[in-house]
Amino acid sequence: MKLIKSTALLLYRLWFYFLMFIYILILFPVLVISILKESWYPLYFNLARGWAIFILYGMGFFPVIQRETKYVKGQSYMFVSNHTSMTDIMLMLYTVKRPFVFVGKKELTKIPLFGFFYKRTCILVDRKNPKSKREVFEIAQNKIDKGFSICIFPEGGVPEDESMMLDRFKNGAFRLAIEHKIPIAPITFHDNKKRLPYSFFNGGPGRMRVKVHNVLLTKHFSLNDKRELNKITREIILQELKNPTL
Repeated sequence: MKLIKSTALLLYRLWFYFLMFIYILILFPVLVISILKESWYPLYFNLARGWAIFILYGMGFFPVIQRETKYVKGQSYMFVSNHTSMTDIMLMLYTVKRPFVFVGKKELTKIPLFGFFYKRTCILVDRKNPKSKREVFEIAQNKIDKGFSICIFPEGGVPEDESMMLDRFKNGAFRLAIEHKIPIAPITFHDNKKRLPYSFFNGGPGRMRVKVHNVLLTKHFSLNDKRELNKITREIILQELKNPTL
């Protein structure tokens, strides 16, 4: 019985990677065209949303979203969420319909096909390189100045301890939001770790609950307040994880 379950979970995980790559292969020429100019990024973003939806439903994941707020058209935001699974990327793309740019770890560029586009459309950070971290701020500032939103998983990576509900947040997202006076938009993902954890022989289909929280305005915060804003945001997500409202 254990062998049958392990085989099924292995096939299920391989199916996930198949869905990731087949969409990119089929639309490869269009995807390449969409990244040739920065002004065409909204086209690429919509194709990426299609990729995310294709994977989520192809895996038998069914997002259930509860929204406390609607985002204002033309307003840039700093989207932040807890980080527990590779599906966080897909679910963020599914949840937020307006173009945003991910800030993500450089290591993901090594994934075949996916890494090619990831490298050219996301803001990459090498967590071991202080210079890389400084460059992230410069690039992110440029994107915000051009009207784009930014998405950062402020835990800085998936916690190695899978029993940890929520790791400490790093300050980068909050510093950027305060400097540019853009709202923080907290989002809580409840079920991603259960649906597709990093431990290979676990996971399965089912609903994926998402709570879109009210935004936090930053215009009255100074850079000295970034730790306070960090704490407030983390507490919103942590309380939702402890006491789900959906």
